[in-house]
Amino acid sequence: MLDFLFKGGRRKKLRETPLSAEQVAVVARNFPYWARLSPADQRELGGHMQVFLAEKSFEGCGGLELTDEMRVSIAAQACLLLLHRGDECYPALDVVLVYPKAFRAKVEQREGAVVVEGGSGRLGESHSRGIVVVSWDDVRRGAADPNDGKNVVLHEFAHQLDQADGAADGAPELDRRSMYGPWARTLGEEFEALHEAAERHRKTVIDKYGATNPAEFFAVITEAFFEKPRQLRQKHPELYAQLVAYYKQDPIERL
Repeated sequence: MLDFLFKGGRRKKLRETPLSAEQVAVVARNFPYWARLSPADQRELGGHMQVFLAEKSFEGCGGLELTDEMRVSIAAQACLLLLHRGDECYPALDVVLVYPKAFRAKVEQREGAVVVEGGSGRLGESHSRGIVVVSWDDVRRGAADPNDGKNVVLHEFAHQLDQADGAADGAPELDRRSMYGPWARTLGEEFEALHEAAERHRKTVIDKYGATNPAEFFAVITEAFFEKPRQLRQKHPELYAQLVAYYKQDPIERL
């Protein structure tokens, strides 16, 4: 109990500490989406960032020497998903691993009775055991254009939200039990529609990578929600409404 109170008090103090001028300059330069936020949302985002930077570890991989610019840039994008959603700050996350560019991840595939090990190129990964991995080149590239629907940090941290209940299944924890039915129905129908569109090679607002499985679908629609909100609402109004209710923000209001 005392530990909980201490942690709550420390977080409150962190949230009330404004970002430094240098940190604001980094966010404004590397994350143009920042300019779309109201002053109140910028202050709240800054508070989430202070907690994130204080509680999460960062490690450079593949010879990368981490800088404050990298930490701040990643924290700003990750914490965008936390606006208006309470005081939690990715409780299952311990460390962010940062590679200089796309990296190869070990992959095991079963071929009959034989397990074959190989490698797969990745821009990012999210693990339920407290780890997110990102490529710094792709962090910068994804943030530089806030309208292209591609942002590796939003994608991987959407996975973290999805995995908060222990399962990566495209069904994150919702506020009320009554929300689960409409969520499952809407996202299930939209996932199947995307899968069919991918098979028929139809053009879609939602990245077809989302047809891989429900977990990737949730991560991909999160990217589209923040970066292509007008197109997403126009083509998928019910899906957009579900994401507005979940994230407690409407990106169209910022355009």
